[in-house]
Amino acid sequence: MGSSHHHHHHMFRTILVANRGEIALRVMRACRELGLRCVAVYSEADRDAPHVAYADDAFLIGPPSPAESYLNIDAIIRAAKATGAEAIHPGYGFLAENASFVRAVTAAGLIFIGPPAEAMERMGGKTAARREATAAGVPVVPGVLEPVTDAAEVRRLGKEFGYPIAIKAVGGGGGRGLRVVRSPEEVDEAFAAARREAEVAFKNGELYVEKYLDDPRHIEIQVLADRYGNAVALGERDCSVQRRHQKLIEECPSPALTPELRAEMGAAAVRLAKAVGYVSAGTLEFLFQDGRYYFLEMNTRIQVEHTVTEMVYGIDLVAAQIRIAQGEKLWFKQEDVVPRGHAIECRINAEDPLHNFRPALGTIGEYHEPVGFGVRVDSGVRAYYTVPSHYDSLLAKLITWGSDRQEAIARMRRALAEYRIEGVTTIIPFHQAALEHPVFTAGAATVNFIPRHPELFSRAAELTPPTAA
Repeated sequence: MGSSHHHHHHMFRTILVANRGEIALRVMRACRELGLRCVAVYSEADRDAPHVAYADDAFLIGPPSPAESYLNIDAIIRAAKATGAEAIHPGYGFLAENASFVRAVTAAGLIFIGPPAEAMERMGGKTAARREATAAGVPVVPGVLEPVTDAAEVRRLGKEFGYPIAIKAVGGGGGRGLRVVRSPEEVDEAFAAARREAEVAFKNGELYVEKYLDDPRHIEIQVLADRYGNAVALGERDCSVQRRHQKLIEECPSPALTPELRAEMGAAAVRLAKAVGYVSAGTLEFLFQDGRYYFLEMNTRIQVEHTVTEMVYGIDLVAAQIRIAQGEKLWFKQEDVVPRGHAIECRINAEDPLHNFRPALGTIGEYHEPVGFGVRVDSGVRAYYTVPSHYDSLLAKLITWGSDRQEAIARMRRALAEYRIEGVTTIIPFHQAALEHPVFTAGAATVNFIPRHPELFSRAAELTPPTAA
């Protein structure tokens, strides 16, 4: 690809948003503000969806099943051609991290608003990403990638990494063949048990070892890179409040990081983004424990929780993605990036927190979003709307900004109490319980916050409004 400025500059007038729900609306708002036309695509199930009503133009791409609609590459490219769109924004999920989609978009003479396919592939798998990180001098969880042959070798690694360590099956995950070992004395028995289990589960008894972090925080760094090799880090988000790897509450900045650590992690993230030729918005996920950070993987797309970064750094990340795709050079430098205040996001899912967060979709009745200073709602629903059962349960995101963390929490509690969504069960009572919990208010929540505090659920039960007869 030529690197002359002329070759890179692509002004376009119309963007097709290859997504649905709140993120489709979020992208379309950025289009409007930039003076661009936006095109929605929709499945049969989404005829009445708010994102379709909002767009300047809309195109039916298939039946309700995602495979035949929002994941249908040919249908999406046909829709772009038919509506005169020159560029496609994928949102998150669906085709957002699919390198074949990026290649198909480019082959059709359209612009993909996101990273090049090569960068996506280099950061795609955890193992590939881990290699890239190591090469760029970014710390990863200490471990061996080659299989270990005996218990003595495991003990040697335990000494090297420090206990606890995890013995894992090469053949797969899901917790089978996993043993956490807390001292050299436990190694022999754990090694034998893990090997037996791995052989049964995966027909492959090979094992590897890595340091086990028993109480980490999940911290991610937001980066933004242009097509000319410039990249900046936009601070971090703490996404530790999650259940089974599903994030529920995210905040910026993290209560755990010092300014020094923030700068160091940001620099590491930028190094890695530049090393793989990254372009657009991307996020590097880290585990953080005992003052040390370890790279996990990269999300090569905009994320659900990009909003908290926008509130604190004053930068519209989606508009930035679009401007970068049009060939603009990054218009600010790392030293211009200054955080202000604190922001928290609560994901408003149609799920029942009292029954293991099972999906609780249905028809929304009365619907009133909270308003006021420092309150933002990114929503994909409206009053009297039937939420389709074919897609995920995220209805909206509630974000509050405060001059400090305490104010952001107080404002979130006020906003949650004002948010009325009738007709469907939501996780609002869970959020209310979490935001008043002393561990959360102290800024001490790790990934174990929900599993360790069953009282969150009894409190959520008390806070659940009685259903109208």
